[in-house]
Amino acid sequence: MKPAQRDTIAIEDAKVLTHQSYAGDQYILRLHAPECAQRAEAGSFVHLQCDTLLPMRRPLSIMRASAEAGWVDLLYKNVGHGTALLAKRQVGETISLMGPIGRAFQAHAERPRTLLIGGGVGIPPMVFLAESLMRTRAAFAPLVLMGSEVPFPFTLRPSEILVPGMPDGVIAAMPLMEDWGVASRLASQQEFAGCYQGYVTDLARAWLDRLDERGLAQVEIFACGPHPMLQAVARLAGDYRLPCQVSLEEFMACAVGGCAGCTVEVRTEHGPAMKRVCVDGPVFDAAAVFPD
Repeated sequence: MKPAQRDTIAIEDAKVLTHQSYAGDQYILRLHAPECAQRAEAGSFVHLQCDTLLPMRRPLSIMRASAEAGWVDLLYKNVGHGTALLAKRQVGETISLMGPIGRAFQAHAERPRTLLIGGGVGIPPMVFLAESLMRTRAAFAPLVLMGSEVPFPFTLRPSEILVPGMPDGVIAAMPLMEDWGVASRLASQQEFAGCYQGYVTDLARAWLDRLDERGLAQVEIFACGPHPMLQAVARLAGDYRLPCQVSLEEFMACAVGGCAGCTVEVRTEHGPAMKRVCVDGPVFDAAAVFPD
């Protein structure tokens, strides 16, 4: 069966609107890609041609999208040849873009206390999801926890939003979240001021530990980040018997389900099965990808 979301994929010559660099060799790229922006959802990604001389594209998660203005924001880190070429692209240039691709996160109103956990380059989908949930403020109360071992790609701000159960002294927040009225807290082992000193999953556990049974019954977890972090999130969700969705990151060649180069083993009701991260995911049930 053809994945339904494959019909949403467009190919556009996207114009570079802004391209900002941050500490840790990180960049936020804003592209004018109206077709992609119109259909993008939290958890979907794009497949980008970093340079005309580089035939292999790179998958990048969408951090924000404006259907009205026609732009998408991508946060990425310069970690190899392709992203090094992408980092050189200038405002006004065009970049070939395929997207949006993949299954998005699905929040459920019966669990309004959404816990969003992003690690490193897994932060962008959490920003997108937080913004989407913020637009339905009456239904959801998201808490966004972010972890990074390089400087965050924004200036840390002491939060003015009270989060009951947060460890003492953990007050650093993402300014964008503060502006939206969405609670956020940060974690790192680099001793950044106001951050939790440790893994972001440990910060999540500290917060969950202080919820009573009624509070836990309202929690649903969403996460994106490095594979070991997602494994830890899956264990965390299992320990508290909470539903959890994770967005996986894999190397991709075609990103449209043709090459099957990004397959992962997933537990289904019919037994183990190989699923493609690009079009069957990237969002999966955590318990299916990381079984006990």
